[in-house]
Formats: sequence, C-alpha cells, structure tokens
Amino acid sequence: MAPLKLYIGNKNYSSWSFRPWLAMTAAGIPFEEALIRFDFPAGNPDIKAVSESGKVPLLQNGKVKVWESLAIIEYVAELYPDHSIWPGGMEKRALARAVSAEMASSFSALRSHCPMNFRQQPIELKVDDATKADIARINHIWTSQIAAHGGPFLFGDFSAADAMYAPVVNRFDIYGLTPSPEAEIYMENMKSHFAWKAWETEALKEPWVVPEDEI
Repeated sequence: MAPLKLYIGNKNYSSWSFRPWLAMTAAGIPFEEALIRFDFPAGNPDIKAVSESGKVPLLQNGKVKVWESLAIIEYVAELYPDHSIWPGGMEKRALARAVSAEMASSFSALRSHCPMNFRQQPIELKVDDATKADIARINHIWTSQIAAHGGPFLFGDFSAADAMYAPVVNRFDIYGLTPSPEAEIYMENMKSHFAWKAWETEALKEPWVVPEDEI
C-alpha cells in the first residue's frame, strides 16, 4: 500500500487538521504529513492546487483524495480496520459517530468566538449565551459518555470521538471555560496523550501568526 499523505494547515490554529492527524497518530497508522501555511491575507493558493475545496485537511491515497475531517477518519478506519480508530461494539461505535457528527456540524458559537490556539496564554474569556449553551452541551456529552463507559476517554480507550473533540479541549483550557470537574479530568487525560503532546510540540514552534485567530 502506498503511503497515505495528509495535507494540514498550521498546527497552532488548524482545528480541522488536528482531528484526523490526532486520530491517525493515536491509532498508529503510518502517513506522510504535508503542511500548507495559511497565514496569507487572501489564503494560500497552494491549497487550491492540492484540494478542490480550497481547504485542509485533505488525505491522499494514490489517486484517491478525501477531504473533510470526519470523512478522512472514516476512510482510514476502513483502510485499517484492525487499528481501533472507533470503539469496539456496534452500540459504542454508533454513539461515537453520533457525537463526532454533532461536533462536526454544531457548536458554531464556540468555534467563532474561541479559536484554537496552542500559543495563546491562558486568559479568562467572557462569552455570550450561545457560546455558554455550546459549552453546556459539550460538557453533557463528555460527562455522560465517560460515566457510561468508565473513562479515561469518552468511550473508554482513546478513539476518533476524542480526536474530534480535541480542539475543544484546547479552547476550554486556554480561555478558562472548563465547565465541570469531570471535564477537567478528561482534559488532563487528553493533554497527556502522546499524540496530543507531539502535535503541541510542533505547534508551539511555529512562527506564523494569523491575526483573525488571535484573541
């Protein structure tokens, strides 16, 4: 099998790139990484040359190109069915896919007002009611799934569902938004994961600044 190639954006800011990168790294799936900077005022034209959508992430497997974070994760899970990207058991997988799809399609207030930023110094950020509602819903998802499956991650062992919520962990952490003691424990478990630490190390080294993603 030819090596997979994952095109990503800046590690400091690109939450959508973070998700499949984290899922694949945690599962031990081999891939090549290609970072396309996006600190240009009108976007980086190099992205359009690779991705028809003009966005990252994008996974290339020979002639096959898959875009959108969740679609990439699903594609890789089919390529490597023995790597436990999704939790075992039909019911667990269904729930993990449901909360992952909700993450992909919802929580626009949180994403808009609280951009992912690994270099951001922790602050206490005041947020509006829509963002508070997003935080409350995410807290319910986290605490209910951890209670049901015993932790330390959402469905027991680390899975794609955790990768989908990883950027939220960064947001809650740097903006002082942690909604409950249970969420704080989950966040610490996420930040201690080897794949998280590998991404964070590289993100902190990046020199590029995207003003619209800075608070």
